[in-house]
Amino acid sequence: MHYRTGSRNSYKPTKSSTSISTSTSTSTSKNCVVTDPAAHIKRLASDNAVVIFSMSTCCMCHAIKRLFFGMGVNPTVYELDQDLTLGKEIEKALMLQMGAVSSDLPVPVVFIGGKLVGAMDTVLASHINGTLVPLLKQAGALWL
Repeated sequence: MHYRTGSRNSYKPTKSSTSISTSTSTSTSKNCVVTDPAAHIKRLASDNAVVIFSMSTCCMCHAIKRLFFGMGVNPTVYELDQDLTLGKEIEKALMLQMGAVSSDLPVPVVFIGGKLVGAMDTVLASHINGTLVPLLKQAGALWL
């Protein structure tokens, strides 16, 4: 299920993950069925300053969400395990983008400014070395 965070501690469902326009569609309709998970990921990442692909029961995902909330960033959170229609397909597409070797996706997967930042280790390393805040400012996720 795709969530848009409203306040620091609440998630609100947004558009159904199965009805979003894709760049590969030739239909003139704005809302069409997603058939390409990679296009869906690209669309979400390009339409939002920060996107976190997460598992609702993952403690690392919770920690990364808290990090962003604590910084004043309002990320779009996509809970892969809550989307019964596309969750597994998106997970596979993310594994390809991440170059994951094992059968498990290293969640959370974070996109900032439409670009893949990576999993928790990369995000935390960026935060520690001071490159995360400028990246968030450049993406329009932080104003200060």
